[in-house]
Amino acid sequence: MENKIKIELEALPENEGFARVAVAAFITGLNPTMEEISDVKTAVSEAVTNAVIHAYGEQGGTIVIRCSLNGDLLHIEIEDSGKGIGDVKQAMVPLYTTRPDLERSGMGFAFMEAFMDSLEVESEPGKGTCVIMEKKLGNAPWVPDEE
Repeated sequence: MENKIKIELEALPENEGFARVAVAAFITGLNPTMEEISDVKTAVSEAVTNAVIHAYGEQGGTIVIRCSLNGDLLHIEIEDSGKGIGDVKQAMVPLYTTRPDLERSGMGFAFMEAFMDSLEVESEPGKGTCVIMEKKLGNAPWVPDEE
């Protein structure tokens, strides 16, 4: 059986923490490892921060987060209706940033790719962006309790 949540939040820097914790709480039923929780929280944080800074230029807007769990597969979509990305391939190149004035590292997509099993970015200039990520949970090796 698939379990789903949908969260809609204002594109404000202070809501990034809520987004990370909400998605982490959603996956707790699968008893994920601390590393898996950390990976998911980092990826969500990067996607939400990108929407706040790049999609809306810190002018505010709406971010929609959709998550689903199907067995041990976590599917996350983080969508905005901001300015979109003209060249997704270029935007995904590590160290590329459109906001050097904010001392952005240009590593957001690289982090999402590193911490999740799959990453897809759909975007259209003037219409917004949807970041789609998946991660199979529960892949950590079993470690017996110390007695």
